[in-house]
Amino acid sequence: MDELVDIWSADGEPTGQTALKSEAHRQGLWHPTAHVWFYTDRGEILLQRRSETKATDPGLWDVSVAGHIDAGETIREGALREIREEIGLEVPPTALEAIGVFPSDRQHPGGICDREFNHVFLCRLNSPLNQLRPQEEEVAALRLMPYTRLAEEAWGLARPGSYVPHGPKYYGTIIREIKKRL
Repeated sequence: MDELVDIWSADGEPTGQTALKSEAHRQGLWHPTAHVWFYTDRGEILLQRRSETKATDPGLWDVSVAGHIDAGETIREGALREIREEIGLEVPPTALEAIGVFPSDRQHPGGICDREFNHVFLCRLNSPLNQLRPQEEEVAALRLMPYTRLAEEAWGLARPGSYVPHGPKYYGTIIREIKKRL
């Protein structure tokens, strides 16, 4: 689906302009996204394996829930919508803890120039894995992984090519912030 997204400056400020997501990717226009990392009291992190049909990073393990913010939508509203769409879970707005914004500038096959401001949230997962309903066209699989293993494999770069390459600073922040909450 090609939705309208708000366009931001390279400094992370809204410009007041909108564009279709495909156009933003074709032209390399900056736009906001939401990343929500779910974790359990046992120190497990919910990961999603991206569908093989995704235009970017197909089949790689990634953040629990992520997506573009629709034009006119707040970051938090977009994060809550993506949670409902991708894993079928309703969470109250207060359950999302904002932990930072990470600029991402990546080139992908097919001429996609993806320039995003990833607004990252943490959220405690209070539902069993078998009660989540992954969105078939977006999510190939869900799994829980100990945060220590994710630290070794993604942050420690022990398994490149298995995870979306968000970078060491990004993964390091996620791991440290989740560890603080356990």
